[in-house]
Amino acid sequence: MGKKIIDIQSPKKLEKRLKEKIITPQLKEPEFKVSLPKIKHKKPLFLIIIVLIATWFICQFTLSKATIEIWPETEIKTFKTNVTIAEGIDNPDFSNQILPGKIFEKEKTFSEEFSSSGKKLIENKAEGVIRVYNEYSTSPQVLLATTRFVSAEGKLFRSIERVTIPGGQYEKGKLVPGYLDVRVEADKPGPEYNIGPSTFSIPGFAGTDRYTKFYGKSFESMQGGESKETPKVTEEDLQEAKDALTEKAKKEIKDFLKSDIPSEFVFLEGALETKIIETFSLAKAGMEIEKFNYQVKVQSRTLLFKKEDVENFAKNFITSQIPDNKKIHEPSLKINYSPGTINLEVGKIILNLEMESKIYSKIDENDLKEGLAGKKSAEAQVSLEGQPLITKAQVELWPFWLKRIPENMEKIKIELRLD
Repeated sequence: MGKKIIDIQSPKKLEKRLKEKIITPQLKEPEFKVSLPKIKHKKPLFLIIIVLIATWFICQFTLSKATIEIWPETEIKTFKTNVTIAEGIDNPDFSNQILPGKIFEKEKTFSEEFSSSGKKLIENKAEGVIRVYNEYSTSPQVLLATTRFVSAEGKLFRSIERVTIPGGQYEKGKLVPGYLDVRVEADKPGPEYNIGPSTFSIPGFAGTDRYTKFYGKSFESMQGGESKETPKVTEEDLQEAKDALTEKAKKEIKDFLKSDIPSEFVFLEGALETKIIETFSLAKAGMEIEKFNYQVKVQSRTLLFKKEDVENFAKNFITSQIPDNKKIHEPSLKINYSPGTINLEVGKIILNLEMESKIYSKIDENDLKEGLAGKKSAEAQVSLEGQPLITKAQVELWPFWLKRIPENMEKIKIELRLD
């Protein structure tokens, strides 16, 4: 049988070894069991909770507010009155219903070319000189005015005045004819009588021995014969030109005047005075011209007033006509005005006014805020809708989780809805 070996140790060594076995794992345990990451995650979460709580307190007690929309009871009222617009007044006088006015004036000359509608027949007889010869005798021959001369072309001319044709003279036994230059004109007007140099006979001597002994010659062309129509200015042309240009001038002078008026002034068509100062044309009735020029000098003036003055007067007037517990809704104000009596010579207009505006009952916002402060939203809604002067109300709180209207009246906003 083998031997059994037993390692016998001293009690001190054994105790020491047991302690080392037990303590050693306990000393190393914190390295594994203490979780640092868990501590890191808890810290931000804590901060977030703190921030949320702080934000809630700020919103609840600092940024909280209530907006209360109110639709008060309204009615549409109309009013009529008149006001005097007067030149020379510096400031409005509402008590006497007088507003300041200002005269605006414009003067301008208008000119335009017009066509003549008339026609004139221009007829002129050709004229010229015929040298009339006397080969008949040495005695002179008298020819009366309008003595006829016929050209080789068959055109008839007449002497303009009474003349005496000298007799001929004998030279070396031969009769040298006497002669005289006689001014003649064509028997009829027309360009066909503008003939060139020709020979002429005297029909009055036909059938006598003088017929071949008295004759004429022209050495230059006959001129001036014509027969044509030409434009002519008529009395009707002048009148129509005046009427047309006057109408145009009145319209355009108004546009010129309006372009000079500042935007703050009101222009009334019925308060415009336009007059013709002068009409003029060099053309006269009967003048033979195709076109003529006509001029019209026109003056336009009006009395204007400021729109702001009328609006302020209307507000003042309406306010004086309604009860003290009522108020005018200024954006709804409508004003129609028309001129009554106009006297631009003295610078006055009586202006007729028709005014229309929405009127609503006054609401004391401070009293309303005092009555609503601290109330629950639903309670405030019921209280508002029960007011006789309020037709509709709406309460909005911020932030959204608020249930009551803030106690601080400065955080309560009242908004009137009149649209």
